[in-house]
Amino acid sequence: MAFVKGHWQLLALVAVIFALWSTPIMVPLKIVVVLLHELSHGLAAMLTGGSIEQITISPEQGGQALTRGGSRFATLTAGYLGSLLLGMALLFAALRSTADRAVVAGLGLLLLLVSALYLRDLFALAFCVGLAVVLLAVARWLDHSANDLVLRVIGLTSMIYVPFDIFSDTIARSHLQSDAWMMANEFGGATVLWGGLWLVVSLLAIAASLRYGLGASSNIVFDKSTPPSV
Repeated sequence: MAFVKGHWQLLALVAVIFALWSTPIMVPLKIVVVLLHELSHGLAAMLTGGSIEQITISPEQGGQALTRGGSRFATLTAGYLGSLLLGMALLFAALRSTADRAVVAGLGLLLLLVSALYLRDLFALAFCVGLAVVLLAVARWLDHSANDLVLRVIGLTSMIYVPFDIFSDTIARSHLQSDAWMMANEFGGATVLWGGLWLVVSLLAIAASLRYGLGASSNIVFDKSTPPSV
């Protein structure tokens, strides 16, 4: 009961996300996670001495990151696990900091930068620029609680989407040319081996973050004595 009392808002948000999971409402959020997936590929390439050539995403929740150089092992591994870490970082920025508006604004600015440097196709540009504008507007004109909610929704969606995506793409449909399929072809092993490894790591990371990161309470405290921001 103490856990439910301390985290009922987060539990309710998870329940809402699951209830809406197969509806069109969740499609934009799923595409956001796909974008984080492709950005993670690109960041891994850059951090290991490579570069990003182009990033693309599609309305069907597909995406591709074209990179040059860097560590192929790190770049391929970073897609699923990197997007999970980014989602977890956004969630815990909301739960454990007061910089929600700065984080939302920073995410919006990052998307504008990515749009200018790496996006070429019309849908990806329109989606990323539109999302960036929305995030910057939320950071500028809505209060702390609204920004906190935005980070929670994106973070939780990533934490839910990534394990499902790993299972679907690399285990249930191991014939697909997924990141795990490329890992198997370039480094040996089977697609389901890499997919299974990433699935276990993702679930352990989620469990550890929730076990040690939530604290006694994750509920948003609304201070009625403080007037809303203008």
